[in-house]
This record gives sequence, C-alpha cells and structure tokens, in this order.
Amino acid sequence: MSSSAVLAAKVGASVDRKWVYGFGAGGSDGTAKMKNLLGGKGANLAEMSSLGLPVPPGFTITTEVCTEFYKNGRNYPAGLEDQVKAGLTKVEDAIGARFGDASNPLLVSVRSGARVSMPGMMDTVLNLGLNDETVKGLEARSGDARFAYDSYRRFIQMYGNVVLNIDHHEFEEVLETHKRDADLHLDTDLKADDWKDVIKGYKKVVEHETGKPFPQDPHAQLWGAIGAVFESWLNPRANTYRRLHSIPEDWGTAVTVQSMVFGNMGEDCATGVAFTRNPSTGENAFYGEYLINAQGEDVVAGIRTPQHLTIKGKEANGSNLPAMEETMPGVFKQLDEVRLNLESHYRDMQDIEFTVQQGKLYMLQTRSGKRTAAAALKIAVDMATEKLIDETEAVRRVDAAALDQLLHPTIDPKAKKDILAKGLPASPGAAAGKIVFAADEAERRAGQNEKVILCRIETSPEDIHGMHAAQGILTTRGGMTSHAAVVARGMGRPCVSGAGDIRIDYKAQTLTVRGHTLKAGDLITLDGSTGEVMLGEVPTRQPELSGDFGTLMGWADKLRRMKVRANAETPLDAETARKFGAEGIGLCRTEHMFFDADRILAVREMILSEDEQGRRAALAKIEPMQRRDFVELFKIMKGLPVTIRLLDPPLHEFLPHGEREITDVATSLKIDEARVRDRVKSLSESNPMLGHRGCRLGISYPEIYEMQVVAIFSAAVEVKKETGDTVVPEIMIPLVGTRKELDILKAIIDRVATETTHQDGTRIEYQVGTMIELPRAALRAGSIAESAEFFSFGTNDLTQTTFGLSRDDAAMFLPTYLRQGIYENDPFVTLDQSGVGELVKIAAERGRATRPDIKLGICGEHGGDPASIKFCETVGLDYVSCSPYRVPIARLAAAQAVLEAQERPE
Repeated sequence: MSSSAVLAAKVGASVDRKWVYGFGAGGSDGTAKMKNLLGGKGANLAEMSSLGLPVPPGFTITTEVCTEFYKNGRNYPAGLEDQVKAGLTKVEDAIGARFGDASNPLLVSVRSGARVSMPGMMDTVLNLGLNDETVKGLEARSGDARFAYDSYRRFIQMYGNVVLNIDHHEFEEVLETHKRDADLHLDTDLKADDWKDVIKGYKKVVEHETGKPFPQDPHAQLWGAIGAVFESWLNPRANTYRRLHSIPEDWGTAVTVQSMVFGNMGEDCATGVAFTRNPSTGENAFYGEYLINAQGEDVVAGIRTPQHLTIKGKEANGSNLPAMEETMPGVFKQLDEVRLNLESHYRDMQDIEFTVQQGKLYMLQTRSGKRTAAAALKIAVDMATEKLIDETEAVRRVDAAALDQLLHPTIDPKAKKDILAKGLPASPGAAAGKIVFAADEAERRAGQNEKVILCRIETSPEDIHGMHAAQGILTTRGGMTSHAAVVARGMGRPCVSGAGDIRIDYKAQTLTVRGHTLKAGDLITLDGSTGEVMLGEVPTRQPELSGDFGTLMGWADKLRRMKVRANAETPLDAETARKFGAEGIGLCRTEHMFFDADRILAVREMILSEDEQGRRAALAKIEPMQRRDFVELFKIMKGLPVTIRLLDPPLHEFLPHGEREITDVATSLKIDEARVRDRVKSLSESNPMLGHRGCRLGISYPEIYEMQVVAIFSAAVEVKKETGDTVVPEIMIPLVGTRKELDILKAIIDRVATETTHQDGTRIEYQVGTMIELPRAALRAGSIAESAEFFSFGTNDLTQTTFGLSRDDAAMFLPTYLRQGIYENDPFVTLDQSGVGELVKIAAERGRATRPDIKLGICGEHGGDPASIKFCETVGLDYVSCSPYRVPIARLAAAQAVLEAQERPE
C-alpha cells in the first residue's frame, strides 16, 4: 500500500480530534486507565513514564484510528499525519537526534498494542529509520560498525517480513549461506563486513520478491510500518487468537512508535523479559531471562540460549550460564526495585520487557502477565494474604474457565517412565499423544478425535491453531519466555521447550534423540512441570485440590448466590462431584444406567415384549438394579437434592443393530431373529430427537415410568432407614410441551409414591417438575408451572429445537458460521442469550408468576460455561448443574457473576 493511499483522509473527519498521545521524557499524555484508547502497551508506557521510570520517549496512535482505518476503506483520518509529525518532533527533541538525519539519526520501533495482551499475534518493526546513509551515522555515533550493520540487517529482515510480506525464511537462507561459506556458527561471530555482505543479499531478496528496491525514505518506512501494524489486526493468527479468547474485532489495536534503545551495542548491553512472580507456579520470586549483546526478539526466538536473571533461577534449571545478578549486579538491583514498584502499583503480577544500553536500564513494557491457572490461583491468594488486594478482588482475578487446567491428570509418580530427553518446564501439566510436526496436521488429527503432541524446532504465531488443537507442545529451541512457553501457559497446554538434545527433521517427519528415532504418529508423553519427554503413554493421576484452591473456593462460596450441582448418575461421578464441592445432583440421566452389561438384556427384553404383561415382567428384573443405583447416589449425596430425569431417549437406542448382535440377543432371549429385526425396524425414526421419546414414552408405556418411580422411592426409604438422612427426590419429566402431559404423568408418580412409601409407613418428601427443552414449553411455562414444582432448563435440547440444529451434525458447518460471524459463539458451548436465553427468561418469568416459589435451574452443558453462568445470574436461577469436573469452574463463575452484577449500572 502506498503512503499516499494510506494517508488519504476521510471526508468530514474532525482534524481537531486527538489521535496521538506522547509519553516519556519525564511525563505523558495518558494513563493506565486509558487502555481502551491507547492499548495496553501505550497505556502502560504512559503510566511508567508518570511513575518516573526510565522509559524511552515515544507516542501512541490510538485504537480509534484503527477503527477509522477499517471503517474508511483503509484510509487514515484527517489530522493524523500532522499529529504524528508533531509527536516525532517531540521525541527528536527529547533524544537529541533527528529522524532521517544521516549524521545523527533517530531510530524508532513500531509496535502493536491491543487493549488486552495478545502476545506474538501482531507485528513489530525495530530499528526503523535506517538506510544506506543513516547506518553510517549510527556507526559514527556508536563507534561500533558491527553494531550498526547488525541493526540494519535486522531492520531489513523485519521490515521485509512484516511490511513487504516476504517470508522470513528467504532472509534466513541468505544468513545461513553466508555463515556456512565463512565457516561461522553463531550470529555473534559475524563482523561488520559480514553483515554488509548479508545486507546486500537481503536487498536482493527484497528486489526479487517485490520488484522494487528496499525503501530508503525513513518517513515512507514509518507509514509503511504503521499501516502494517493496523493490517496485522486482521491477520489470520490474530483472528484465531481473538476467537479463542473472545476478544471483539471492533476493539482495534493502537500503534506505539518509540525511540530505540539498543541491547546489541556490546558486552555492557543486554535485553530481557521478566515476570515479577513465577508465571508457572505463582511463587513470589523474580523470574526471567536475558541475553547480553542482543535485541528483544533474540530472547524469545530461541536462536540463542537465554540466561537467567537470578542465581536461584540459574541453579534451579541447572544452567552454567551466568545470571544477570552476577554479570550486571547494579543493573539487576535497579531492575529488581522496578519489579517491586510495578507490582505494588498495579497490584498484579507483571510481565516486563527491558533493555540495557551501555550499562543504563530502560523499561520497554509492562503488562499483566500471562500465567498458568495454578499460578493465577496462588498469586491471587498470596496477594490477598499480603493485603495487596482483598478477597473479593482475588476471586475476581482468577479466570474461572482456566481452572480446567487444574482439574486434569498429572504424571503418576509411581509410573515407570522411559525418559527420552529433558527440556525446560515451560507450562505445567501432563499430556500424551501422537507426534505431529505441523500445526495444520495437529488441527486435522484433533478434528478426528486423535490426541496429538505438536513437536516443533520452535513455534511461531502462525502455529497458534495447531497449538490450540494439540494436547501438548514440544520445542527443541527457546526458553521459558519463548513464544511456545508464553502461548502454552495462556492456553493451559503442557509445554516442554528448549529440549536441545532432540533433533527434528520436518522433511523426514522424524524426531531423533539418543539413538531413538520416532516417526509422526508415535506416542510420547510430556510433563510440562518437570520438562521430561517420555516414550509412549505414561499413566497419570487426578490432582488433589486443597490449599490455595480450597481457600479461593471458600471465598467464592461466600460471594455466590446460585447453588452448583452436578450432572451424575454413577457413584464415581457423584463422588467426584462432591469432592469438587457440588451441592447436589442437578441431572441424573436414568437411561445411562440401562446400558450396563448386566441389565441391557432385560431392557431389550422389555422393548421386544409384545404386550404390557411381558414388559412388566422384564421391568421387574430391572427395578432392583435401578433401586441399587439410587441407593448409592442418595448415600453419597447425604441429604443433598438429587434431580432424577425419567427415561428420555427413544427405545431404538437400546436395541441391537448389527446382524451378529441381533443373533446374540435373539439367542439369549430365546426368540426368533426375525422378531428382533421387525422390532428394530418398527422403532426406527426419521428424526429421533423430535420423535417418540421423553414424556411421550411415559404416556405410551406408563409401566416404564412406574418402575423407575418405585425404584426411586424404595431407595429413598431404604437410605432413610439405614442412615437417617432425609432424602428429597426431585423427579423430572422430560420433553414436556403441554401441561396435560405433565398432569397425566404426575398423577402416576403421586400414586406410585403413595403405594411404595405407605407399605412400611415411611414418609418421603418429593417434588415433581419438568425439563424445559422445547420452545413451546418455555412459552407455556405459566400453565405448566401450575403442576410443576421446579423447572430445569435442558439447554442442550432447547438450543437444538430453537435453532433447528442437530448438535451431532452441526460441526460440519459451525466453523464456517463462526468464522463469518453469523454466530458469535458456538451455541452449544456458550448459551445464545438473545434467542435461547430469551426463552429461558420468558419461562422463568411466567413460571414465577404462577408459582412464586418455583425452583429454577439449568442442567445443559452451559451450566459449566462461565459466560452462560453469568446469564443465569441475571435471570435469577437458583442453581446451575454441570459435569463433575466443571463444578469448581461453576462455583467461581457464579461468584464472579454476582460481582459483575453489582458493578452493572442500574
């Protein structure tokens, strides 16, 4: 895009509007609270400047310019060019150098800065302003020809890649060829003349790929870089990141232009990335890496082995490279003071970037640091204990969805391990899967329900879709702050980085280490907590959640209003749910109990029976089994509510289908095979989801529901006698669309309950309600509530019936709908508030109008989704129910929903 095109003004745009905000040189135009306007980077640079920290001066072009840029056909608003010139002049005055001056050039960096951190997702250009003349001025000013030409080659490579869209491998090939021909191994081995030769090669690449020479006008370079940063807001990897992290597209990015400081001017220079606390464990210890005589991208790119900041970090990771605490003790002390200052000011763990130029420290960035769920938990609890924040803020700080990282297996310490290699423990947790070497392949195989480990020499932002699809990530290069490490921690994926003993051959599709050669598809296991890479699939164990977890959950439980139940029908699920703090069972799907091997034959006998007498005879065999199920659940729940859904799926789901299975069933039941085939055929349906299922089965075959009710009340009586616990079953009738259906079946339940409990005089309290999963039921909720004592919103089916979508088949086109923005989210993952949610609101309002004390809950998968839980709080539901492993997520999200509601304006 030409500079004249991008500078075209929008007709009628206000030239008085402030598009550019300055910072540094002892002050700033902005503050940290202006993050929406200045982006996270610009706002925090402004704030650090106001705190008196050593920030190189610069200016930020606001996110509103990005919005105008896209709204206006990629043209900039009027007045922007003049404001950028004025901002650049202020920087020149502060530095004492001039942009484009051949003898004393000002060089700048151009970086993106969205209002939330998107590490590695958008583009950056360093050393901008260099050309064939200004590089000589840089050489004269610094007295270091090698440094000057190293900076120039870096600029050509970054500008060529980011602005001119030339693949970075084209430049890497030139560099590697020169090193090979000159018998040099490290970039640091190259002298000034070497870099001059490399620059000639780089320029040839640019001219070959673009048809034009490398741009020499610094102002054209600047506007090209600004345009490229705005363009990067909508590049594929940024789009993917926003979709994964629910970041709105219309937020836009700011652009920060900042005077360069150089960490590659010699041995008294350095660059680094640090965290004010350990981002993997949450330990309150300075954590980070640096490189002497390097620029920022060197630390995260994995080209050189980074060194630890602290002696403690060096020793913990078995490094023999000197820590910054040893090589630059004075600078390290100053950096440590900055760390404490920033954390105290922001009251949160910070991710900071810094450069040391000739012994002087400069701060280039601070932001809230990405961290693992375990670290987030510890940091929140520790900071509350340290009185930096209060308990409410600690609850608000932890991402409820990220708790999922803590609820999955880790390596069993007793398991036998065949350790292939050891790298850096970049992101904790354990994962096993098949080796894949490309992000596209990881995504493809994961889409086929295969578990994969993405193995790369190093990852780049283009790999984000494969990293998300993989169970874990392994890299042979890179440190604890490499791209792979930072992104994996944010995603909750186990990651081992810098496993230098491993050799990956992309062409041969092999991974070689210590005599072992593994191929794509072979199984390996990663332990992101130790850095171990193991052969095969190693056994794991469930985590024990206590300590900080228990503390935070206790604080959350004091804040939340809604109860949290679990979807469970097996003793294991019920016990897991209780361990995670479930306050009852919100959905017991009785049909899941029918599939056990010891009872499926009796179920099939019932379905194949030709009359009611035959069905009742088969049901009599099933009833004791169902009763035992309910006894176990009631005992585990110890008086907590248990909502039991009577049989829901169509009967054909229980019948055999293959010829061999049909023969086996016919033989076992001593009936003719033709009879089995005829019954299978007669029960088949064109659309079973909308067919003969739910309450329709109870109406057609009341004896099925009678048996289940007998089992429920017999179990309740038994448990009450044996344990003394008060059992209050909540019996839920599925797929009700009319009050008449509910009345017919409720009458059966009341009759059987009386008959069952009066036999021995034990009184059992119970409730009868329904699952609202049809739009008609939601609209007629006022009438249905005359008979129903509770509603449980089955949002899985309510979503299907509202959208007219099959959850099983929609996956074929849902990605297209999400990509095109037709649906903002997958409606089966996050509740569609404007459609399905509106039906929930209507049902809740109409149900309460008829029966003010009606109990309202949700039991679809949305019950474990934080965004959906917030909606449930606004509707005033009494509880959410979710899978056992999502109970902690729901507990925390329910508390956060209360806090968000309190902050919402009336």
